[in-house]
Amino acid sequence: MTEETRRILIIAGEASGDLHGSELIRAMKERSPNYEFYGLGGKRMRARGADTFFDIERMGTVGIIEVLGESFHYWNVYKRLRAEIESGRYDAAILIDYPTLNMRLARLCRENDIPVYYVIGPQIWAWRAGRIKAIKRDVSKMFVIFPFEEALYRDAGVDVEFVGHPFAEKVRPTMSREEALRHFGLREDSPVVGLLPGSRKNEIDSLFDVMLKGSADIAKERPDCQFLLPVADTLDPEPLRKRAQESGLDIRVVPGQSYDVMNCSDCLVIASGSATLEAALIGTPMVIVYKLNPLTYWLAKPLVKIDLYGLANIAAGEKVVPELIQYQLTRDAIKKEVERFLAEPEYVQSVKEKLSHIKATLGQPGVMERIATSVCQSLEQQSAAPTR
Repeated sequence: MTEETRRILIIAGEASGDLHGSELIRAMKERSPNYEFYGLGGKRMRARGADTFFDIERMGTVGIIEVLGESFHYWNVYKRLRAEIESGRYDAAILIDYPTLNMRLARLCRENDIPVYYVIGPQIWAWRAGRIKAIKRDVSKMFVIFPFEEALYRDAGVDVEFVGHPFAEKVRPTMSREEALRHFGLREDSPVVGLLPGSRKNEIDSLFDVMLKGSADIAKERPDCQFLLPVADTLDPEPLRKRAQESGLDIRVVPGQSYDVMNCSDCLVIASGSATLEAALIGTPMVIVYKLNPLTYWLAKPLVKIDLYGLANIAAGEKVVPELIQYQLTRDAIKKEVERFLAEPEYVQSVKEKLSHIKATLGQPGVMERIATSVCQSLEQQSAAPTR
């Protein structure tokens, strides 16, 4: 008997979700070629055969006030996805991270009898803990990537599984440090600082200028210091290259290759987010920075329950590397923290040792394969169950 085709709605709202989504599509299609994927994603998911109604390029805005500027686009995306959910064409929904949209879609799916598999759940341990009630109501199964999350969700009655963190197996430089330095045209006997202002336009707007100013101050005291700027695949490198040139600094702007940049840098100035965990797994000391619109920060601050912002520090369970958040983020503060990494080898060694312990907490390889197996088995059982 021919296996029936199953239509899956899959939603990824930013670059990291697009990567995870593409790997999950691959793993599910390896189990069965009869899965079809539709939804929201980027070029990686499309390369795996997903039919995306919208691209993620305009979906990466962070912050209450910042989102207002894209509100019309977000509304159009939501309306289209709502219509898809209400069409009755889907056997399941896979929602990847991106809770601002995905929590709303989970409720719509539940109302339309579509099972929801949520990959990388909302960080209820950090803020908006009240979401757990909606998750218990709307999500069929939650897949979490940090070990401490499993108990939090399970204690609330959510069907949850710790599957490990995808970065534990994916974060690999393609070159040795020496090879990367040669590849980027850098000197081996001079310090290298990597600048990673984020993968979203509003992050670039908030962080890049102060990064450039801090870097200029570093260069004044260390004229031999070299700077690298890897540009995320979701961004056009030319505007960043132009701004770097206008700053008067000699900054090598490279499309992608962030792992190799991290690996050959002595220190990173890096936007808070998933990239800090990638840098931690590579073992590169970093200064974590972030800044929101002041009104967004004021509105969000009472909802935040943790003292650590960077995933590298959260995964370590302590403040291993410095964080410069909101009003703490100044050119002088950047210069001070970077200079400490460049001037104090004992401090660098201590940080590297603490970063090296993080990987062991993030599980075993095969994360997306484990998720695919669980989802596919659930759908197979659903198909085998007698109709009422």
